[in-house]
Amino acid sequence: MSQKKANSYTAEFKEAAVKLATESNQPVTQSARELGVNVNTLHTWVDKYSGKREVGSSGQVNDPHLYEELKQLRRENARLKEERELLKKAAAFFAKESR
Repeated sequence: MSQKKANSYTAEFKEAAVKLATESNQPVTQSARELGVNVNTLHTWVDKYSGKREVGSSGQVNDPHLYEELKQLRRENARLKEERELLKKAAAFFAKESR
């Protein structure tokens, strides 16, 4: 039985992959698929390169579920800001029309 050779990635590639996974609006699994990287590998890189730690000396707990929730809330916040700007423009338009 032949063994599969482990892929080695440069630090630059890993950092770019983490940036894509954390800053894009797509799930980490989709980012991993697009990059041709195992999903678990990408999650490991995200943990390592984003400064995530389990329980540090300061007593802070960093839960992966909280990280995903934060990512989702940031996306929602950006969407709501866009909607608010659109509503401001619509209100200004209709206020101008009613004069």
